[in-house]
Amino acid sequence: MARSFIVKQAKYRNLCVVPLFLCLLAACQSGPSGSKSNKAPAYVERPVDLLYNNARDQLSKRNYSEAVTGFEEVDRQHPYSEWARRALLMTAYANYQQNKYEEAIAGAQRFAALYPGNDSAVYAYYLIAICYFEQIVDVGRDQRMTELALAALNDVVQRYPQSEYARDARLKIDMTQDQLAGKEMEIGRYYLREGQHLAALGRFRRVVDLYQTTTHVPEALHRLVETNLSLGLWDEATKVGAVLGYNYPGSEWYEASYKLLTARGISPKIKPQRRSMFQKAKHPKSEVKKLKEPPAPSKSKSRK
Repeated sequence: MARSFIVKQAKYRNLCVVPLFLCLLAACQSGPSGSKSNKAPAYVERPVDLLYNNARDQLSKRNYSEAVTGFEEVDRQHPYSEWARRALLMTAYANYQQNKYEEAIAGAQRFAALYPGNDSAVYAYYLIAICYFEQIVDVGRDQRMTELALAALNDVVQRYPQSEYARDARLKIDMTQDQLAGKEMEIGRYYLREGQHLAALGRFRRVVDLYQTTTHVPEALHRLVETNLSLGLWDEATKVGAVLGYNYPGSEWYEASYKLLTARGISPKIKPQRRSMFQKAKHPKSEVKKLKEPPAPSKSKSRK
């Protein structure tokens, strides 16, 4: 009888140990030695204006990563508010300031898609164009970004022709076209050096046909004269030389073409004009200022 009691008592003792062990194990897992990275961030709902203005303060201090986090929190906690709409565009701008062009473009595209009728939509389209524009590389490399910039700039002009952004976009369109024309010229010169005259003709003609307002047209016309003479197409060379002389009589390139033609017994009607010592070729601006912050809406509860 006594033995039976001892056995039962031991059985109950084991049953008490199990839950005690589980409690200790849980305490160890949640104790101070646990890593903070395993803890989910506490969700603290705050007033939307406080969230937005805190993010705006970080932006003013050029703490762009913190600003992005703050503006994203506005959208997370108050997704259907006017503040969230504004924060979306400010997030794109803050990413642009960090040269995170892909994130900035994605944010601006999202804003334009969600709010096409908003007054700030023009800024979103312009921001996309500027992000592409600032990634343009020299003519010796691939010009994919130049093509994307040109398309985005044209989009701004077509959608908002009377806006201040369209005026600036038109200037940058000239610059991107000049860049693309420069790429065509580089390839054409290469073909010419390699004796591939027909391929060179195609490149120089593209410059004349597609990029007529760029700084590369005078040289392109001269190269056409040079290439046609190399192919024995004297009549064609004479016609192109006449076009060059009529439009750019004071150009160094017409002077070079004039010498080539006269050396072969051809007498162009227009003689080269002496250029003034103050005459300079016009080139696109090389320096581009960073984009300014999007303007505040006309009616907004956000702090200016």
